[in-house]
Amino acid sequence: MRRRPVEPEAQVTVGEAQVGRGNPPEVLDGPFSTRQLLRIDEALRLADHGTGLVFSVFVGGLDEPIREHAERLHRQLAEPDRSVLIAVSPNQRRLEVVTGRHARKRIPDTYARLAALSMVAAFGLGDLAGGIINGLDQLASHAGRG
Repeated sequence: MRRRPVEPEAQVTVGEAQVGRGNPPEVLDGPFSTRQLLRIDEALRLADHGTGLVFSVFVGGLDEPIREHAERLHRQLAEPDRSVLIAVSPNQRRLEVVTGRHARKRIPDTYARLAALSMVAAFGLGDLAGGIINGLDQLASHAGRG
């Protein structure tokens, strides 16, 4: 598991709707409430600021092969080498964590797997937003200050 998606700033992408920092959520139909989106946005901001890496989250359908789709999303980011992507497809019951070359030095696969296990446990309890937030926190904690 490794890497991140979409624009220079960390964003939450739900289906095709995006929520970037400082913008009000514009998701008409998605798995998160406005409050949950704001909490995820804050967790992204804290992870970015605390580590110097760039974190992103994608929630939506992933094409087969899932890992390759997540890696394609990660490569589309402004700074893929310094980026971490959490790609979640709740309907497919899949999670991928993609790290860039520089980010992987600070978040080895073992730590990414531990964060993923924690997220999966929360997802299993029906807490999608909480799992993402906790996963971001764990990944940022492992990365430390950059």
